[in-house]
Amino acid sequence: MLVNLFVTLLVSSAIATDKEGSLLRLDDTKSVKAFIDSAEVVVIGFLENEENRGYKELVAASQKVSSVPSAVCMEKEVWADFNIESDTIILFRKADNSKEELVIAKAKKLDTDGLVNFISVNELRYITEYNQVTAVGLFNSEVKAHLVLFANRGSKDFTELKEQLGALAPEFTGKLLFVLINGGVKANYKSLNYFGLKSSDLPRVGLYDGDSDMKWLLPEGEISTERVRDFCQSFLKGELKNVKQAGEQPKTEL
Repeated sequence: MLVNLFVTLLVSSAIATDKEGSLLRLDDTKSVKAFIDSAEVVVIGFLENEENRGYKELVAASQKVSSVPSAVCMEKEVWADFNIESDTIILFRKADNSKEELVIAKAKKLDTDGLVNFISVNELRYITEYNQVTAVGLFNSEVKAHLVLFANRGSKDFTELKEQLGALAPEFTGKLLFVLINGGVKANYKSLNYFGLKSSDLPRVGLYDGDSDMKWLLPEGEISTERVRDFCQSFLKGELKNVKQAGEQPKTEL
């Protein structure tokens, strides 16, 4: 708690403006790093000034995607510490210890809706709920292995399991992406079928390896942190390759 408070105060002290219709201003490298560390996903516009292309679009987009904190850094001396040479909007995320860059000069079209889509597609969390938008970011990530929690929203253990596995996910940053699939949504039946599951079978935990196109289910039983951790570690050690795969369906996206 004290660490989080320190980060909050550090970021707050570095803010030059926070007016309505403007973005948080980060004026030095320390405040930029603190802001990046302050949430699972953040967006920073490294923009020369408020008149430049991209600023007003980022302001508008940040209001539409309020779940992702946004800020701006206009100090070019700071840009050098992040290998930025020209106006760029960057989404930083912890789930796969990665970032997505939108170089303004290379963007043929830049509007608010496009920027909202850029943020939404790449907004991967420690546990990301699967849908048509997040699917793009999940499969574009360099981390190709997914630990999948299948659960029916509204069930008594849905929220508890989501929080439980979300807390475990940081242990596997850069190795596995944790994905939540709501089995009660018809659009997700294809994902369940891929693992040989039905909505009535849930909750269950599976693991998908995009590199080998192999998939496994955690054996039925309690979905405890310890069992899921062991399941993930067994995969990373290569111990699941000789274990019977889940389902019998041909290759498809999750």
